[in-house]
Amino acid sequence: MSLASNSSPLISSETAKQHASRDSCWIIVHGSVYDVTDFLDEHPGGSQIILKYAGQDATEAYEPIHPPDAITTNLPKNKHLGPVDPDTIVAIAKEVTEEEKRRQALLAARPPLDEIINLHDFEVESELPCPSAKGWAYYSSASDDEITIRENRLAFQRVWFRPRVLRNVAKVDWSTTILGQKSSLPVYISATALGKLGHPDGELNLTRAAGKHGVIQMIATLASCSFDEIVDAGVPGQPFFVQLYVNRDREITKRYVQHAEKRGVKGLFITVDAPQLGRREKDMRLKLIGEESGAKVQEGQKDVPKDQGVARAISAFIDPSLCWDDIPWFLSITKIPIILKGISTAEDALLAYDSGVHGIVLSNHGGRQLDTARSGLEILIEVTDALKKRGATRQFDIFVDGGVRRASDVLKALALGAKAVGVGRAFLYAYCAYGQPGVEKAIQIFRDELEMNMRLLGVTTLDELRPEMVDARALNVHTGSIAEDNLFRGTYQPLSLAKFRDAKL
Repeated sequence: MSLASNSSPLISSETAKQHASRDSCWIIVHGSVYDVTDFLDEHPGGSQIILKYAGQDATEAYEPIHPPDAITTNLPKNKHLGPVDPDTIVAIAKEVTEEEKRRQALLAARPPLDEIINLHDFEVESELPCPSAKGWAYYSSASDDEITIRENRLAFQRVWFRPRVLRNVAKVDWSTTILGQKSSLPVYISATALGKLGHPDGELNLTRAAGKHGVIQMIATLASCSFDEIVDAGVPGQPFFVQLYVNRDREITKRYVQHAEKRGVKGLFITVDAPQLGRREKDMRLKLIGEESGAKVQEGQKDVPKDQGVARAISAFIDPSLCWDDIPWFLSITKIPIILKGISTAEDALLAYDSGVHGIVLSNHGGRQLDTARSGLEILIEVTDALKKRGATRQFDIFVDGGVRRASDVLKALALGAKAVGVGRAFLYAYCAYGQPGVEKAIQIFRDELEMNMRLLGVTTLDELRPEMVDARALNVHTGSIAEDNLFRGTYQPLSLAKFRDAKL
């Protein structure tokens, strides 16, 4: 369906091809023609990637990294030229590469879903179905030496249970409420961007599975599917949270937030730990804008450096001036509960409490920002202690994300004072590998593990969890030996160094 006005005259594809230069650049997206000449140097990914598709149908390249309405929202109406004449489009036969043939063969050889028994399995299986190595690099990458992404996982393993026995645990209930919304798990699906890089349906896999099983999904600002497309795919009454990167243009931010409120979103999670995105070297080595796309077209032009990867290419709009002084403005433009996502110290947790927001997420952005930042779980203890000393009395929820792969991780966080836990990559990997059924299987794995662990711990409801049920004395000790996590080590892919190109000797 064309995104342009149906009353516009049809434009032949041959006419579009005549506008394939920097001086006059048209592209076709979703059956409509757009004049993007004036937008070339404003494009967050740089002009090179647009010029590569000048005069052509760019839909295939556009879809994985843009919501469907991105071009219509950001491009002035007078640049929407009209629908392309479908009778003039000549289908281009695409050669199936050997790499793609190999990927399809490996995809067909995946284990059946009933052989997936833990969340680590999804990570192993998700790399092969990913449509491109660039997509996998974007998903799996973390900043610098990737110490924090590994620490996020290891932190949970430095906390030990103190189970109680001889309690009647015939019936256990792991349901809860999160920001007043019922949830079948003490887990919400945390925001992850660019879902179509891993699966054609993108974030809709999460939406449909979450609606079916009573789990809350957080919609990412940089989702491949549009906000409305995701909300419309939900079942009646399905609750959503939304994650917000604050735009330099606050009017755009205001419209987005207030539109989310009108659509019934139940929580606004403002990302506060990303004034600049971290250096994610796996992503940078397999950059979005590669040498193969013809760097000559951007010589002398202001552009995004071609080695910065997907993350940098799509994030130029984020406002680095966001500060505590802006919080009253956010509280004034919406009645949605506001959560600050990315708190890393007790000092900032107290500032958040004093600012009047409704809660915080203790998070290091999945290890993708400041490397050697501490895990959310480690921060949790100092934050809860600081709030007790402050005498905090009003409702102020604390969430934790990063590194969660087991229900035991969830229970440890809840015992130490978290209200719920955010899980991002694990659900992302699940749908990369198996689509919506993969997400449903991941939810079921959490259920099965929660039932077992709650019984073995000696609790029947989440309200019975207490700090004394865990031994967290070693949590802030970052040296010494612990039992090795073979599953995590088996899925983690170490960083690589620059390599020599094939040489003709």
